[in-house]
Amino acid sequence: MPSLSLNGVTINFPFPPYDCQKAYMSKVIECLQKNVNGVLESPTGTGKTLCLLCATLAWREHFKDSISARKIAEKLHGAEMFPNTPLASWGTAATDGDKPTFYTDIPKIIYASRTHSQLAQVINELKNTSYRPKVCVLGSREQLCINQEVMRQESNHVKVHMCRGKVSTRSCLYYNNVEEKNTDKDLVNSILDVEDLVKFGNKQRVCPYYLSRSLKQQADVIFMPYNYLLDPKSRRAHNIDLNGAVVIFDEAHNVEKTCEESTSFDLTPYDMASAIAAVDRLLAEQAEEASVSEDSNVESLGSGLNIQSVAKIKQMLLNLEAAIDSYDVPSDKGITKPGIFIYELLERAALTYGSKTAFYEALEQVTGYLAGQPGIFLNTSGLQKLADIIQLVFCGEPSESDREKQMQFNTAHFKVHIHKDTSHNKRKQSTDLWASSSSKKQGNILSYWCFSPGFSMQDLESQGVRCIILTSGTLSPLSSFTSEMRINFPVRLENGHVIERDQIFVTVIDRGPDGVHLSSAFDRRFIPENMASLGNTVANLSRVVPHGLLVFFPSFPLMEKTLEFWRANGHADRIENVKPMFVEPKGKGTFNEVIDGYYSKVNDPASKGGSFFAVCRGKASEGLDFADTFGRAVIITGLPFPPRMDPRVILKMQFLDEMSRKKTPGMRYLSGQEWYKQQAFRAVNQAIGRVIRHKEDYGAIFLCDQRFKSSDARAHLPSWVKPYVRLYDGFGNVVRDVSQFFRVAQKLRPVVGKAAAADGCAAPCSPNAETSSSTCCSSSSQSSQTQKAKVLDAHLPSLKRRRLNDHGRANGIARICIDYEHEVRESQRRPANLLDALERGERLSDGDGGAAVREASRLSTLALQYDKRLEEELRGGRRKIKLVQDQKPSVSEDVSEEGKAGRAKQFLADMKKSLSKVSFDRIVQALQSYKTSDNLQVLLTETAVLTEDANTHSLLRGFYQFVRPHHKKTFDEKCRELTGQGCGYKADHSLSKDEKKAVMSGKDRQPAGGLSSSSSSNQLDTQQLNKGGCHLSQQGLKELQAGSAPKSEVNATFLADVKKALGAEKSAQLFQAVHSYKKSDSYEELVATVVSLFTERDENFHLLVRFGMFIRPRHKKQYKEMLDALIGRPVATEDVPGFTEEQQREASPSPPLKSQSKISSFFSSSQRK
Repeated sequence: MPSLSLNGVTINFPFPPYDCQKAYMSKVIECLQKNVNGVLESPTGTGKTLCLLCATLAWREHFKDSISARKIAEKLHGAEMFPNTPLASWGTAATDGDKPTFYTDIPKIIYASRTHSQLAQVINELKNTSYRPKVCVLGSREQLCINQEVMRQESNHVKVHMCRGKVSTRSCLYYNNVEEKNTDKDLVNSILDVEDLVKFGNKQRVCPYYLSRSLKQQADVIFMPYNYLLDPKSRRAHNIDLNGAVVIFDEAHNVEKTCEESTSFDLTPYDMASAIAAVDRLLAEQAEEASVSEDSNVESLGSGLNIQSVAKIKQMLLNLEAAIDSYDVPSDKGITKPGIFIYELLERAALTYGSKTAFYEALEQVTGYLAGQPGIFLNTSGLQKLADIIQLVFCGEPSESDREKQMQFNTAHFKVHIHKDTSHNKRKQSTDLWASSSSKKQGNILSYWCFSPGFSMQDLESQGVRCIILTSGTLSPLSSFTSEMRINFPVRLENGHVIERDQIFVTVIDRGPDGVHLSSAFDRRFIPENMASLGNTVANLSRVVPHGLLVFFPSFPLMEKTLEFWRANGHADRIENVKPMFVEPKGKGTFNEVIDGYYSKVNDPASKGGSFFAVCRGKASEGLDFADTFGRAVIITGLPFPPRMDPRVILKMQFLDEMSRKKTPGMRYLSGQEWYKQQAFRAVNQAIGRVIRHKEDYGAIFLCDQRFKSSDARAHLPSWVKPYVRLYDGFGNVVRDVSQFFRVAQKLRPVVGKAAAADGCAAPCSPNAETSSSTCCSSSSQSSQTQKAKVLDAHLPSLKRRRLNDHGRANGIARICIDYEHEVRESQRRPANLLDALERGERLSDGDGGAAVREASRLSTLALQYDKRLEEELRGGRRKIKLVQDQKPSVSEDVSEEGKAGRAKQFLADMKKSLSKVSFDRIVQALQSYKTSDNLQVLLTETAVLTEDANTHSLLRGFYQFVRPHHKKTFDEKCRELTGQGCGYKADHSLSKDEKKAVMSGKDRQPAGGLSSSSSSNQLDTQQLNKGGCHLSQQGLKELQAGSAPKSEVNATFLADVKKALGAEKSAQLFQAVHSYKKSDSYEELVATVVSLFTERDENFHLLVRFGMFIRPRHKKQYKEMLDALIGRPVATEDVPGFTEEQQREASPSPPLKSQSKISSFFSSSQRK
């Protein structure tokens, strides 16, 4: 591995570094050696992460060597141990001068990034280096806890309190093993991320959360999301010691926002109501216990908190609620007060520095007590938020003089804003009997907003850190960025890129092909001419850009409306025909599926690539890598300014204007307007950074908004982009030059031809993979990097980009799918009736054209459309009917089997992307166990993890396809209980294969009537669709004989009418009752259900009559007599389906049987209800 020396420190680097990488590492070492802060900007694709790790760890080893050199020198009393090697070369300059230094003084490295997925990429980069420090990654219980009882809790703070309770009583077996396992060599000497830690915990049955906290004590490098550092509450909770530590913030362009949010809060009426309701519940319980107890003095909660203390808490809450609501706030705007006003407001609720400790401890005790109550769930989020607010506002234990200083500081850097709660989508209010009346009325929201990120940074620096390094690809302008941080940054760097002029094409397109000005300004964004011109621009550029095209919009609403306009006016079709469209979804649930579809389409040699539509500040614009063919061009459709009328934005701009006018010496603040522009251009610059990902990459950037043409706007672009911006008079010249650019680039930097989707590069490089090699995964020399990306995929679901049909490593998936394919073949059958045929037709239409066509139609041209269709399919709506004729039965059956197997395979692949590897493996194991043991409980237990997040509820329902018939109903009921939505259970789903065969054979014996007996029942001819009507017949205009409709068709027509009249849920009840009747022959149970369902509305009585077709012959007479009694008049026997002539002769006006009276009384009682 190559090594180089910078500032006297020898650095081992995986490959010969570029000049910009040397400059970057030199600045990092300068910060470390001089104990000063640094802000370092280096474009995306220049290998910041690898440089940071190598330079920091090399300096740390150098520091350790310096201590060793000093100790040797002390032992030798000045004599030279190695005469030819002076002591200075050992690196004494790394230590702090003449200050005595010990091995315990070696600084810890705290490496913070925005998310755990970004940290996983950093840890993967660390594995690519020669350095092997002891590492630890900190996470929350949400990510690390493996105790299923705790993880089943809905609320995060309930999980926290339950965990603490189990730890204090040592009733968690995972926690009890921590002390024994925290010295395990495999653990201490390995570089593990969150997923690896959870895997280790499951394997060794030890708690990963407390294991990581234990490892923190001995770790050389500690990884964590940077809100853990910036939020004082989180810092205390994780017991993070910053004294003498080196703190690194990667992706620091978001630090400013995180600093402000970590010291701000919004207290809503719902929070207050839920807090009061929780305290009320506790008071009611304790009052009841006290009245029952003989000893009235015993009124404590078992933790030293008595009823009087709880009553005081309630009084404080009521006083605070009254104080907030006492302000008459205009509905259109709120009331703004200086930051010190928060103390005045809280004092009205008797909350001061003097009382805050007792109140906080009481809140914690109440929350812990309620969270530990078995069998009930009570929302304690309001109590938790109030406890957090006390910690934030009354920070620490300052003296009287310090309190005054803190209050004055708050006045300058915080604002209190009181405004009406006008949210239209209110959260569900508590249904507790003890709920506060305030939960039913509109109240005021109390907001306490910080507008100075320097507040958190100064607090961080005061902890005694050695130095703070902020780094990102988009920090410019550095002067204003550092001024807002309010700490000194002596070391600064604005790095260049590693690319040449012929690798980038940048242009401003101010007019579309039709000459209309392009603008996303508020007054022009939804003008039809503007949207049409933008559509023509994107459609034309999609023809000249090879492979992958990225299109970024300022916001989701703007993207949705624009795409809707394009679909209605043909622009979307033009783009789709060249590059199939994939759209970033709002939620996380389907994002991986959509991005995988895009990657697969770009990799497909038969396609011209794909187009991915996303928003600035979204997941695709910041967290994903579009190297090489996956991102040959970026189109920016507008400037993503923050919402101008948002109160927080208005107050932030006013705050900056105030600070600018003060002209503090040595500090340069942006004006409010400058900040407003900067926010938009930072988001643009992040999106632009998707296109060039490594030294050999190339691509184009199109700025499609006339405002980019101004010199002021171009000045905000990244320094590596500005020199290459070209301006054109006409759109035709842009197309001409960009075509030439790509022709030349493809000749100079040829990329290995796209392989078939099955053989192509399954995963693009991880976002930092380019720093480990001079080429990307599409070149032959990148095979090792591709393997590394696959290894990362194996334990990081959020980064998975592997093709969905990859069988290379799929022991679990392949085995399960093969098993279920085999079962599908065994269960070949014809549809039992038209309803089954319609459902099968839907599946056939999905299967037509192969898996690739199905995947494209499902993912392409809109994730928005995809989400709606998925939701409708779960509800059972929008059946797709495929009309076929003259088709061999065997062909359709094979296609149906392939469709089922394909869906099972697709479902498991989707689940693998959405879950961690550990959770996925456990569920696969449970599925295999269920297949062998037929124990449904095992499957329900392991799939419980899917109920914890609303985004994975659909995965739980997806398991319905694997559940055996006799468990279908139970599984459906469990899904409905856990997720609020069933799996579409129908009575015939519970039939075994033998029962279905019996039903089919019975249908086959029925006379075919006017239908050809040789026609397959899954061929949906138009006679069936028209209930036998001759005017749609494919066989000409010939009359059908009366009564010639087959029984299966009559049944199907009736079932369709039932579904329409009753809805899916009640239809399922009816079908279950019929199924039970066939098994138990219990006529009375059947009729009780049928009557209750069909008599709720008068218009459904005819269905009660027609239901007679399902009644067995020996019960027909009873059924008719019951109908006579219910309807109040004799029902003609010919109106009751299946009533034979013999039964007609036997029918008499005899009084209703005993069973009829039972039904009549049941009907009467149900009507009264």
